[in-house]
Amino acid sequence: MASTLSEPEKARSASKLLPSLGIILVTGGFFLFGWFLYLWFQPEPSPYEYHLIEEGSVDKFPELGLEGYSSLTVQKYEIRVNSVDQPLAIAYRASRPGVAPVLLHVENRFPEPILSMGEMISETVAVAQAIAKHVPRDAVLFAWWDTARKLSLLADRPSPFVSHLGRPLIVPSYWRDRERGIRLYEEEFWGKPGTDEERRQFDQFVEALIAYPPQGAAVLRQLAGSNEAYVIVHVSDIYKLGLLRPDRMDVAFKDFPLTGNVHGLSGQVKSWLVDNHYSSYTLQALSEKVVRAYFLKESGGSNILLAKMLPFSNSRPVDLDVLQLIHKEGGYWIYKVPPSTEIKEHQQAAKPEI
Repeated sequence: MASTLSEPEKARSASKLLPSLGIILVTGGFFLFGWFLYLWFQPEPSPYEYHLIEEGSVDKFPELGLEGYSSLTVQKYEIRVNSVDQPLAIAYRASRPGVAPVLLHVENRFPEPILSMGEMISETVAVAQAIAKHVPRDAVLFAWWDTARKLSLLADRPSPFVSHLGRPLIVPSYWRDRERGIRLYEEEFWGKPGTDEERRQFDQFVEALIAYPPQGAAVLRQLAGSNEAYVIVHVSDIYKLGLLRPDRMDVAFKDFPLTGNVHGLSGQVKSWLVDNHYSSYTLQALSEKVVRAYFLKESGGSNILLAKMLPFSNSRPVDLDVLQLIHKEGGYWIYKVPPSTEIKEHQQAAKPEI
Protein backbone atom coordinates (compact mmCIF):
# COMPACT_ATOMS: atom_id res chain seq x y z
CA MET A 1 0.00 0.00 0.00
CA ALA A 2 1.35 3.42 -0.95
CA SER A 3 2.22 5.66 1.96
CA THR A 4 0.93 9.20 2.14
CA LEU A 5 2.52 12.19 3.79
CA SER A 6 0.85 13.86 6.66
CA GLU A 7 0.11 17.57 6.52
CA PRO A 8 3.09 18.48 8.79
CA GLU A 9 5.40 16.36 6.64
CA LYS A 10 4.16 18.09 3.46
CA ALA A 11 4.79 21.48 5.02
CA ARG A 12 8.35 20.51 6.00
CA SER A 13 9.02 19.18 2.47
CA ALA A 14 7.73 22.37 0.85
CA SER A 15 9.80 24.50 3.19
CA LYS A 16 12.92 22.69 1.97
CA LEU A 17 11.94 22.81 -1.72
CA LEU A 18 11.08 26.51 -1.95
CA PRO A 19 14.57 27.81 -1.00
CA SER A 20 16.14 25.35 -3.45
CA LEU A 21 13.89 26.58 -6.25
CA GLY A 22 14.74 30.15 -5.32
CA ILE A 23 18.46 29.42 -5.50
CA ILE A 24 18.02 27.72 -8.88
CA LEU A 25 15.97 30.61 -10.26
CA VAL A 26 18.39 33.24 -8.98
CA THR A 27 21.38 31.31 -10.34
CA GLY A 28 19.63 30.89 -13.68
CA GLY A 29 18.81 34.56 -13.72
CA PHE A 30 22.45 35.51 -13.16
CA PHE A 31 23.50 33.10 -15.90
CA LEU A 32 21.02 34.53 -18.39
CA PHE A 33 22.00 38.08 -17.46
CA GLY A 34 25.69 37.22 -17.87
CA TRP A 35 25.03 35.60 -21.23
CA PHE A 36 23.06 38.66 -22.31
CA LEU A 37 25.96 40.93 -21.33
CA TYR A 38 28.41 38.68 -23.20
CA LEU A 39 26.32 38.82 -26.37
CA TRP A 40 25.84 42.59 -25.97
CA PHE A 41 29.50 43.45 -25.57
CA GLN A 42 31.02 40.71 -27.72
CA PRO A 43 31.16 42.10 -31.29
CA GLU A 44 30.20 40.00 -34.25
CA PRO A 45 33.31 38.67 -36.01
CA SER A 46 34.65 40.23 -39.18
CA PRO A 47 32.62 39.11 -42.21
CA TYR A 48 35.81 38.67 -44.25
CA GLU A 49 39.25 37.12 -43.84
CA TYR A 50 42.65 37.53 -45.50
CA HIS A 51 43.84 34.36 -47.24
CA LEU A 52 47.52 34.32 -48.23
CA ILE A 53 47.88 32.86 -51.72
CA GLU A 54 51.40 33.89 -52.80
CA GLU A 55 54.55 35.40 -51.33
CA GLY A 56 57.96 36.37 -52.67
CA SER A 57 60.10 39.04 -54.29
CA VAL A 58 58.69 41.75 -56.55
CA ASP A 59 59.65 39.66 -59.60
CA LYS A 60 56.74 37.35 -58.79
CA PHE A 61 54.25 40.23 -59.05
CA PRO A 62 54.85 42.05 -62.36
CA GLU A 63 51.33 43.48 -62.20
CA LEU A 64 52.53 45.87 -59.47
CA GLY A 65 55.28 47.49 -61.55
CA LEU A 66 57.82 47.38 -58.74
CA GLU A 67 60.94 46.78 -60.81
CA GLY A 68 63.92 48.24 -58.99
CA TYR A 69 62.50 47.52 -55.50
CA SER A 70 64.44 44.30 -54.97
CA SER A 71 64.55 44.75 -51.18
CA LEU A 72 60.79 44.35 -50.91
CA THR A 73 58.93 41.18 -49.98
CA VAL A 74 55.36 41.03 -51.25
CA GLN A 75 52.44 38.97 -49.97
CA LYS A 76 49.30 38.51 -52.04
CA TYR A 77 46.00 37.91 -50.21
CA GLU A 78 42.47 37.14 -51.25
CA ILE A 79 39.81 38.92 -49.19
CA ARG A 80 37.06 36.35 -48.82
CA VAL A 81 33.70 35.77 -47.15
CA ASN A 82 32.42 32.26 -46.52
CA SER A 83 29.21 32.63 -48.52
CA VAL A 84 30.88 33.71 -51.79
CA ASP A 85 32.98 31.50 -54.06
CA GLN A 86 35.10 34.29 -55.54
CA PRO A 87 37.26 36.74 -53.56
CA LEU A 88 35.80 40.21 -53.03
CA ALA A 89 39.22 41.79 -53.49
CA ILE A 90 42.93 41.08 -53.87
CA ALA A 91 45.25 42.79 -51.39
CA TYR A 92 49.02 43.20 -51.71
CA ARG A 93 51.09 43.67 -48.57
CA ALA A 94 54.73 44.73 -48.88
CA SER A 95 57.62 45.10 -46.44
CA ARG A 96 61.39 45.42 -46.30
CA PRO A 97 63.85 44.72 -43.48
CA GLY A 98 63.19 46.92 -40.47
CA VAL A 99 59.86 48.25 -41.81
CA ALA A 100 56.42 47.02 -40.78
CA PRO A 101 54.21 45.53 -43.53
CA VAL A 102 52.24 48.06 -45.58
CA LEU A 103 48.97 47.63 -47.49
CA LEU A 104 50.36 48.56 -50.88
CA HIS A 105 47.41 47.99 -53.18
CA VAL A 106 43.85 46.64 -53.19
CA GLU A 107 42.32 45.33 -56.39
CA ASN A 108 38.60 45.59 -55.68
CA ARG A 109 36.18 43.19 -57.37
CA PHE A 110 33.10 44.37 -55.53
CA PRO A 111 30.68 47.24 -56.32
CA GLU A 112 31.55 49.11 -53.09
CA PRO A 113 35.07 49.98 -51.88
CA ILE A 114 36.76 47.56 -49.48
CA LEU A 115 39.66 48.84 -47.32
CA SER A 116 40.80 51.25 -50.07
CA MET A 117 39.29 53.81 -52.44
CA GLY A 118 41.10 52.21 -55.38
CA GLU A 119 44.20 54.35 -55.91
CA MET A 120 46.09 53.08 -58.96
CA ILE A 121 49.37 51.37 -58.01
CA SER A 122 51.11 52.73 -61.13
CA GLU A 123 50.43 56.29 -59.97
CA THR A 124 51.62 55.53 -56.43
CA VAL A 125 54.90 54.10 -57.73
CA ALA A 126 55.40 57.09 -60.04
CA VAL A 127 54.87 59.54 -57.16
CA ALA A 128 57.28 57.59 -54.94
CA GLN A 129 59.94 57.66 -57.64
CA ALA A 130 59.50 61.42 -58.12
CA ILE A 131 59.85 61.96 -54.37
CA ALA A 132 62.94 59.76 -54.16
CA LYS A 133 64.51 61.75 -56.98
CA HIS A 134 63.62 65.32 -56.00
CA VAL A 135 62.82 65.45 -52.26
CA PRO A 136 65.69 65.65 -49.72
CA ARG A 137 66.16 62.59 -47.55
CA ASP A 138 65.51 64.46 -44.31
CA ALA A 139 62.30 66.11 -45.57
CA VAL A 140 59.05 65.08 -43.87
CA LEU A 141 56.16 63.66 -45.89
CA PHE A 142 52.60 64.40 -44.83
CA ALA A 143 49.78 62.42 -46.40
CA TRP A 144 46.78 60.39 -45.37
CA TRP A 145 48.19 57.62 -43.18
CA ASP A 146 47.77 54.87 -45.82
CA THR A 147 49.39 56.98 -48.56
CA ALA A 148 52.14 58.09 -46.19
CA ARG A 149 53.04 54.47 -45.37
CA LYS A 150 53.21 53.50 -49.05
CA LEU A 151 55.37 56.47 -50.02
CA SER A 152 57.62 56.12 -46.99
CA LEU A 153 58.21 52.47 -47.92
CA LEU A 154 58.81 53.11 -51.63
CA ALA A 155 60.60 56.48 -51.45
CA ASP A 156 62.51 55.81 -48.20
CA ARG A 157 61.50 59.16 -46.70
CA PRO A 158 60.31 59.77 -43.12
CA SER A 159 56.67 60.32 -42.24
CA PRO A 160 55.00 60.77 -38.84
CA PHE A 161 52.48 58.06 -39.76
CA VAL A 162 54.18 54.67 -39.65
CA SER A 163 51.35 52.51 -38.25
CA HIS A 164 48.21 51.06 -39.80
CA LEU A 165 45.76 53.56 -38.27
CA GLY A 166 42.66 52.22 -40.04
CA ARG A 167 40.82 55.55 -40.17
CA PRO A 168 38.28 55.77 -41.59
CA LEU A 169 37.15 52.18 -41.92
CA ILE A 170 36.32 51.65 -45.59
CA VAL A 171 33.86 48.78 -45.95
CA PRO A 172 30.53 48.23 -47.74
CA SER A 173 27.65 50.09 -46.11
CA TYR A 174 25.83 46.94 -44.93
CA TRP A 175 28.88 45.91 -42.86
CA ARG A 176 28.69 49.04 -40.71
CA ASP A 177 26.95 47.19 -37.88
CA ARG A 178 29.97 44.87 -37.66
CA GLU A 179 32.52 47.65 -37.43
CA ARG A 180 33.85 46.62 -34.00
CA GLY A 181 34.53 43.08 -35.14
CA ILE A 182 36.21 44.32 -38.33
CA ARG A 183 38.44 46.72 -36.39
CA LEU A 184 39.50 43.97 -33.99
CA TYR A 185 40.34 41.68 -36.92
CA GLU A 186 42.30 44.42 -38.69
CA GLU A 187 44.27 45.15 -35.51
CA GLU A 188 45.06 41.45 -35.17
CA PHE A 189 46.27 41.34 -38.78
CA TRP A 190 48.22 44.63 -38.89
CA GLY A 191 49.10 45.20 -35.23
CA LYS A 192 47.95 47.90 -32.82
CA PRO A 193 46.88 51.14 -34.55
CA GLY A 194 49.76 53.39 -33.57
CA THR A 195 50.84 55.22 -30.46
CA ASP A 196 48.83 57.96 -28.78
CA GLU A 197 51.29 60.51 -30.20
CA GLU A 198 50.93 59.16 -33.73
CA ARG A 199 47.13 59.26 -33.52
CA ARG A 200 47.29 62.77 -32.08
CA GLN A 201 49.46 63.96 -34.97
CA PHE A 202 47.12 62.34 -37.50
CA ASP A 203 44.18 64.14 -35.87
CA GLN A 204 46.09 67.40 -36.28
CA PHE A 205 46.76 66.57 -39.93
CA VAL A 206 43.04 65.95 -40.45
CA GLU A 207 42.23 69.26 -38.78
CA ALA A 208 44.69 71.00 -41.10
CA LEU A 209 42.95 69.57 -44.17
CA ILE A 210 39.51 70.59 -42.98
CA ALA A 211 40.54 74.11 -41.90
CA TYR A 212 40.43 77.18 -44.11
CA PRO A 213 43.62 77.31 -46.23
CA PRO A 214 45.76 79.80 -44.25
CA GLN A 215 44.94 78.16 -40.91
CA GLY A 216 45.43 74.66 -42.36
CA ALA A 217 48.85 75.56 -43.80
CA ALA A 218 49.88 76.96 -40.39
CA VAL A 219 48.95 73.66 -38.69
CA LEU A 220 51.03 71.73 -41.25
CA ARG A 221 54.02 73.99 -40.66
CA GLN A 222 53.62 73.54 -36.90
CA LEU A 223 53.59 69.75 -37.34
CA ALA A 224 56.74 69.90 -39.50
CA GLY A 225 58.64 72.20 -37.15
CA SER A 226 61.75 73.55 -38.85
CA ASN A 227 62.00 70.60 -41.26
CA GLU A 228 61.43 70.87 -44.99
CA ALA A 229 57.99 69.36 -45.51
CA TYR A 230 55.76 68.19 -48.34
CA VAL A 231 52.07 67.30 -48.44
CA ILE A 232 50.77 64.64 -50.82
CA VAL A 233 47.02 64.39 -51.31
CA HIS A 234 44.90 62.15 -53.50
CA VAL A 235 41.45 62.93 -54.85
CA SER A 236 40.02 60.04 -52.81
CA ASP A 237 41.16 61.78 -49.61
CA ILE A 238 38.13 64.07 -49.87
CA TYR A 239 35.83 61.09 -49.30
CA LYS A 240 37.93 59.75 -46.42
CA LEU A 241 37.82 63.18 -44.81
CA GLY A 242 34.05 63.26 -45.25
CA LEU A 243 33.73 59.91 -43.46
CA LEU A 244 35.75 61.22 -40.51
CA ARG A 245 34.06 64.64 -40.38
CA PRO A 246 30.47 64.18 -41.63
CA ASP A 247 29.39 67.13 -39.49
CA ARG A 248 31.65 69.46 -41.48
CA MET A 249 31.14 68.38 -45.06
CA ASP A 250 28.77 66.52 -47.39
CA VAL A 251 30.63 64.39 -49.92
CA ALA A 252 29.53 61.46 -52.09
CA PHE A 253 30.90 59.35 -54.94
CA LYS A 254 29.58 57.42 -57.91
CA ASP A 255 31.33 55.24 -60.50
CA PHE A 256 30.74 55.81 -64.22
CA PRO A 257 31.74 53.54 -67.14
CA LEU A 258 34.26 54.89 -69.64
CA THR A 259 32.85 54.40 -73.12
CA GLY A 260 35.24 56.66 -75.04
CA ASN A 261 32.68 59.44 -75.26
CA VAL A 262 34.14 62.20 -73.07
CA HIS A 263 31.20 64.53 -73.61
CA GLY A 264 28.78 61.77 -72.69
CA LEU A 265 30.66 61.11 -69.44
CA SER A 266 30.72 64.81 -68.59
CA GLY A 267 26.99 65.01 -69.16
CA GLN A 268 26.30 62.02 -66.90
CA VAL A 269 28.45 63.42 -64.09
CA LYS A 270 26.90 66.88 -64.27
CA SER A 271 23.40 65.42 -64.44
CA TRP A 272 24.01 63.35 -61.29
CA LEU A 273 25.46 66.43 -59.57
CA VAL A 274 22.37 68.54 -60.33
CA ASP A 275 19.84 65.80 -59.55
CA ASN A 276 21.41 65.19 -56.13
CA HIS A 277 21.98 68.86 -55.27
CA TYR A 278 25.78 68.88 -55.17
CA SER A 279 27.80 71.84 -56.37
CA SER A 280 31.19 70.57 -57.59
CA TYR A 281 33.00 67.38 -58.53
CA THR A 282 36.40 65.87 -59.24
CA LEU A 283 37.35 62.62 -60.97
CA GLN A 284 39.50 59.59 -60.16
CA ALA A 285 40.51 56.98 -62.74
CA LEU A 286 39.93 53.49 -61.34
CA SER A 287 40.88 51.63 -64.52
CA GLU A 288 40.69 51.97 -68.28
CA LYS A 289 36.97 51.19 -68.03
CA VAL A 290 35.73 53.01 -64.93
CA VAL A 291 36.05 56.52 -63.51
CA ARG A 292 34.89 57.59 -60.05
CA ALA A 293 33.40 61.03 -59.45
CA TYR A 294 33.50 62.66 -56.01
CA PHE A 295 30.81 65.26 -55.34
CA LEU A 296 30.95 68.09 -52.81
CA LYS A 297 28.16 70.37 -51.62
CA GLU A 298 28.54 74.13 -51.53
CA SER A 299 29.08 74.74 -47.83
CA GLY A 300 31.99 75.16 -45.45
CA GLY A 301 33.38 71.95 -46.95
CA SER A 302 33.99 73.55 -50.33
CA ASN A 303 36.29 76.17 -48.79
CA ILE A 304 38.55 73.88 -46.76
CA LEU A 305 42.22 73.39 -47.52
CA LEU A 306 41.85 69.90 -49.01
CA ALA A 307 39.09 70.98 -51.40
CA LYS A 308 41.33 73.81 -52.63
CA MET A 309 44.25 71.39 -53.11
CA LEU A 310 42.23 69.19 -55.49
CA PRO A 311 40.90 69.89 -58.99
CA PHE A 312 37.21 70.37 -58.23
CA SER A 313 35.09 71.86 -60.96
CA ASN A 314 34.84 75.17 -59.11
CA SER A 315 38.50 75.50 -58.04
CA ARG A 316 42.02 75.13 -59.42
CA PRO A 317 45.02 73.89 -57.40
CA VAL A 318 47.32 76.31 -59.25
CA ASP A 319 45.41 79.17 -57.64
CA LEU A 320 46.21 77.99 -54.10
CA ASP A 321 48.88 80.28 -52.70
CA VAL A 322 49.30 79.09 -49.09
CA LEU A 323 51.09 75.94 -50.32
CA GLN A 324 53.46 75.54 -53.28
CA LEU A 325 52.26 73.09 -55.93
CA ILE A 326 55.29 71.22 -57.28
CA HIS A 327 54.02 68.05 -58.97
CA LYS A 328 50.95 66.16 -60.16
CA GLU A 329 50.72 62.45 -60.97
CA GLY A 330 47.31 61.03 -61.85
CA GLY A 331 45.11 61.50 -58.82
CA TYR A 332 48.01 62.67 -56.63
CA TRP A 333 48.95 66.32 -55.98
CA ILE A 334 52.20 67.23 -54.22
CA TYR A 335 52.73 70.51 -52.37
CA LYS A 336 55.62 72.02 -50.47
CA VAL A 337 54.87 73.62 -47.10
CA PRO A 338 56.37 77.15 -47.10
CA PRO A 339 58.21 78.73 -44.15
CA SER A 340 56.10 80.06 -41.28
CA THR A 341 56.82 83.69 -42.28
CA GLU A 342 55.11 83.23 -45.65
CA ILE A 343 52.14 81.47 -44.05
CA LYS A 344 51.73 84.33 -41.55
CA GLU A 345 51.61 86.80 -44.42
CA HIS A 346 48.78 84.83 -46.00
CA GLN A 347 46.98 84.66 -42.65
CA GLN A 348 47.21 88.43 -42.29
CA ALA A 349 45.97 88.94 -45.84
CA ALA A 350 43.04 86.60 -45.23
CA LYS A 351 41.78 88.55 -42.19
CA PRO A 352 38.70 90.63 -42.99
CA GLU A 353 39.01 94.39 -42.72
CA ILE A 354 37.19 95.95 -39.77
